[in-house]
Amino acid sequence: MKKSLGAQTLLYPTPVLLVGTYDVAGKANMMNAAWGGICCSVPPCLSVSLRKATYTYDAIVKRKAFTIGIASQQQVKEADYCGIYSGRDVDKFAELGWTPVKSELVDAPYAEELPFVAECELIHTLEIGLHTLFVGEVKDIKVNEELVDDKGKTTIEQVQPLLFDPGVRRYHAVGDLIGKAFSIGKK
Repeated sequence: MKKSLGAQTLLYPTPVLLVGTYDVAGKANMMNAAWGGICCSVPPCLSVSLRKATYTYDAIVKRKAFTIGIASQQQVKEADYCGIYSGRDVDKFAELGWTPVKSELVDAPYAEELPFVAECELIHTLEIGLHTLFVGEVKDIKVNEELVDDKGKTTIEQVQPLLFDPGVRRYHAVGDLIGKAFSIGKK
């Protein structure tokens, strides 16, 4: 028998996304956001949902671009910092000692120190309620060289991304491989 938990923002797994933007003055900023993910395959698109109150919200609206960075498990403190403090009050890149890199493809920065980055051009905005969904067309994915195999692929085990548990507000690591998709179900 199932127990009702009521309507809430709960889904597993939830990614930890580091959203990179430039503010109106051109200062690089990054925020931690968990409401987002893949939303289209052709063209490749990612989405992130933000409250209007966030500093990043206006930056995306004005610049029509953002980056999505994935922090590794070893960067949990830095990723959490990006969700605690506002870019209105602090220079997160300076405080973390991270290097802002200007994307050559979109009007947004990313942190050189992150192992995985998607550069996105804003193509759709949807106001849903408290949050606005931003859909960005992926113009490029950049991954640390040492995480790419000889076939040009990277894996979740190599990136070691953080996962977020929204129900109890905790970070987790990726678990063990349990099967190959679109294959294990054939047995």
